[in-house]
Formats: sequence, C-alpha cells, structure tokens
Amino acid sequence: MLGLGLGIGSIALFSACTPTDTAPLADGSPEQGGVLTYFEPQTWTLLYPPSVGFYPNGGIMNNISARLLWQDPKTLELHPWLATELPETNADATSYTFTLRHGVTYSDGTPLTPANVAKNFDLYGKGDEARTLPVSEQISNYERSEVLDDRRVRFHFSAPSPGFAQATSTMNAGLLSDSTLDLDAEGFGPGGAKQIHTCGPFHITDETIGTKLSVRAREDYDWAPPHLKHQGRAHLDGIDYLTNNEYSVRIGAVLSGQADGVRDVQAPDESRVTEQGLRLYAKATNGINNSINFRFRHDLLADLDVRRALIAAVDRQEIVDKLFTPNYPLATGLLAKGAMGYKDQSGSWVYDPATANRLLDKAGWSERNSAGYRVKDGQQLSLTVNIALPQPRSNEVQTLIQQQLRRVGVRLSINPGDQSKQTLDALELDTVQIYHSMVARADFDNLRSNYSSVNRDVFLNGPDRTDADDDSVDPKVDELLDTLAAEPDAKKRQTAAERVQDYLVDQAYVLPFFEEPQVFAFRRRVHGFTTEPVGRPDFYSTWLAGEK
Repeated sequence: MLGLGLGIGSIALFSACTPTDTAPLADGSPEQGGVLTYFEPQTWTLLYPPSVGFYPNGGIMNNISARLLWQDPKTLELHPWLATELPETNADATSYTFTLRHGVTYSDGTPLTPANVAKNFDLYGKGDEARTLPVSEQISNYERSEVLDDRRVRFHFSAPSPGFAQATSTMNAGLLSDSTLDLDAEGFGPGGAKQIHTCGPFHITDETIGTKLSVRAREDYDWAPPHLKHQGRAHLDGIDYLTNNEYSVRIGAVLSGQADGVRDVQAPDESRVTEQGLRLYAKATNGINNSINFRFRHDLLADLDVRRALIAAVDRQEIVDKLFTPNYPLATGLLAKGAMGYKDQSGSWVYDPATANRLLDKAGWSERNSAGYRVKDGQQLSLTVNIALPQPRSNEVQTLIQQQLRRVGVRLSINPGDQSKQTLDALELDTVQIYHSMVARADFDNLRSNYSSVNRDVFLNGPDRTDADDDSVDPKVDELLDTLAAEPDAKKRQTAAERVQDYLVDQAYVLPFFEEPQVFAFRRRVHGFTTEPVGRPDFYSTWLAGEK
C-alpha cells in the first residue's frame, strides 16, 4: 500500500512477527541523505498558511515555509529568522518594523523583498472573500503595510496588536511567493500543491491526492534562524508524507520498519512502541486543553444550572484513566500548564452525580420517560456532540461521556461522519450543541483564536449569525477577548487572560479534559526529531542513520 508493500494480510501479522528495533539510539554526528517516510492519520486539506491549524496541514507548512521570526519551543522566546532582528515596535503595539535578510529566495526562484512580505501580510491580515481566503485568526486589528526601502517593511494596526510579533513566527504566517499569493482557495487545496512556492528548507515536488505528498530539500537553503547550531541545507533529502485512515496500517508500517515515523500513536499502543525499541515522543501542545464547549445559545443549554449539571455528571478522571496514559495529564485549567496565560482552576470541575441530579431537578427536568431520559413539557433532554477527528480517541471519549450522562438521565448523541461532514455539521446549532475541540498557539491570543465570534467561534456566539438574537448572544465573551487582544503590557495581558478564563468557568461554558500532546513514533535510525512550540513536526535537523 502506497508503494510500501503493505498488504492487508501482512498487517494482521505485525503483532506476531514484528522484530524489535535494535539500531543504535545515540545520536552521533548527523548524516546527510535519505527520504523520511512519515504517516499522518488524515490527508491535508489546505495549504493557505492562515488555515493550516489542522495538524496534517501544519505538519507540512511548518517544514516548507520560513517566517520572519522563530519561537523557541521550550522557552517561547522569539528570535530573528528572515528578519535580521526583532521588530521595532511603538509603545502601544500599533506599528511593527522589520528589516529583512539578503539573499532569501522562494522555490520558484523569486526573491524575498519588502514588497513581497507586505503582500503576504496584507492578505493574511485582511483576507480575500472573493477568493475564499480568510483573515488569519492570529492577526488582530490589521490596517496596512508600508514598504520603507529595499530592506524594511512596516505594518500598521488600527488598535494595539501585541500578539503580532509572535504571530509572525508561526506556520500560519509562512511566507509565500508572489505567484502563490495570487491563488484562490482551490489553488491552495489538493491537486494544486506543486504551485505553492515557499522559502523554507523543503519544497513540494510531487502529490498523489489523498495519499501522498513529497517534499525535497532545497540545496540552496542558507537562511536558518542564525542562533541555531544547524545551518544550511536540511540533513534529509526529503520527506514523503503518507496518509491512511486505517490506524493498523499506519502503526503497523512503522513497527515493521516499512515506514520511518507516524503521528497520532494511540494511547494503548504507547507501551507496544517502546517495547519494540522504537522512539516515542509525546510533545506538549501548550494551548487550550482538550475540551467540550457548551453552545449556550441553544434552548436546552441556555440554563446555567443545566450546564453546571452536565459538568458535574462527567467523570474526567475516569476518561483519563480508562482511555489515556500519563502523557495526557488531567486538565487543571482551560489552558495547559505550559501555555501563556495559564491559570490553575483545578477545583472548578468536580464529579458529583448527586449535584447533577439536583440541578437538573431544579431546572425543571425532574420527569423521566420510559427510557429513563429526562423530559420537560414533552421535550427530551437530548444533545449532540461532534467527533473531533484530529483529537485523540474523540469517539471513545464521547462514548464514555454518553454513558456517564445516561446515569443522570441526559441523552447524548454522537454526530456521525467524516472530517468534511463534521466540519459542516459543527456550524449548525441545531445539529451540534456540544463541540469537542482544542487549539494550540503559544501566545495569550490563543484564547481569542478559539472563543472569539470572529475566529473559530466554538460557541457559535456570533451576533451576525442568522439564527442569533440579542437574548441568546453573550457579548461579554467577545468584550473580554477584545480587551485581551488589545493589551500591550505582558502583566496586564496575563490578568486579562485570567478574566476570560474566570468568566468561561463561572458561566459553565467549557469542560476541559486533559492536556493534549502530539504523540509520535519513529524508528531508531531517525535522529534529531523535534517540534515547534505547539507540537507540529520540525524535520529541518532530522537525519537518518546509515544513509552515508
């Protein structure tokens, strides 16, 4: 399968005959050469940088693009990359001036210039409705760009935008050639990959829609972040990104040595991977925790007591203990402990079925039908949750919650369908009332990216929605998030972030489960693997032993 010789019959034999990987683990000196074969559970959908939050998209863009700044995945400090230094910023964070490095080129041979960088951020900051290209959720209050000379570009904002510097370091701000910036959404999608030109260490060379994307090293790449030890060309000759929705195929290929690596190792297989001698990496995503979001605008969730009852009925510890490993620590806040803006809220979600029953009775749901579900005025207390396919074991998590809610008389249905159907259904309040998700960004604005009505809008709280009215929308959510996004002082930003979290907890809008990692497995011949701050793979310094 996919040229790896993976027949279905051979997959069934993996558990019985997979040899232990005994290659040396010591890193030694990097070797140059070889193509890494790497499995993803889902195919990429769009390579327009502001839309690469979906992990299969981001895992590609992070390796083919370069950015103005580079963020340290451990300290979260910002460093120059394609800029020669950190930007000049005015006191209220409404102006940022970058000076660009000389000699940077795109994979189509065109140079990186101030005019080109300005064109990138004019698109990312404003979007283009005619081409169905959205505004970047990471860029707030963007107004315009200004080319100052042959090396400098300045960006202006209509209000403070303190998160902009960090935004320029993410794959969502990967820089594109002028020709690529002229594409529409279809051009950035499957079938158009080879026309996407970037200036990172790898470039796209081949595509088989739905199953494979090939990138190869740029021989002329010589503009890595200056402070990194590794400079120049990538060690690998390239990467083949393979996709197969059958987990047994993906994990079997790596365990058998027919592929080099895989993302999304399921928790029950972690011990199997290590027992076979492979490398296991559980990388923190440092963002909003794996959670369910209660869409309070729906009639059945409008009552605060109902939302609090649902929270009290869910045993988060049982979810973590039954379905996951210590790599998935129980959430102590809406944000992971390593996230900017974190606040410890660990006492906010206590499992207490007796309290859940009392609150539901108080809210008028005291009667039960013949199936044991609560009813009021002839209506059953029945809600639907999506399956978040990018999130680990989402279906199993919701199945367990379904059982827990059943005990207090609440019916939870799990929305069926593939990624496309889940995405479309999640936009409809009458279809999905509880939304399972997470989002990772190493900045305070992570909260705005997830909860704001103008970004991901997990609550469907947008005042301009056709199904919205003044009584159902909660304007305070956006007010608190806008205050956070416009505060330039770091200490005050922390305070603003805590106020957002306090409000969401007080209103019982969110129930977090665990800090979500990205879990990878690699053969022992794979060395130097790392990730960027929110767990996307970074293959620039990765190398394969035995490729000399």
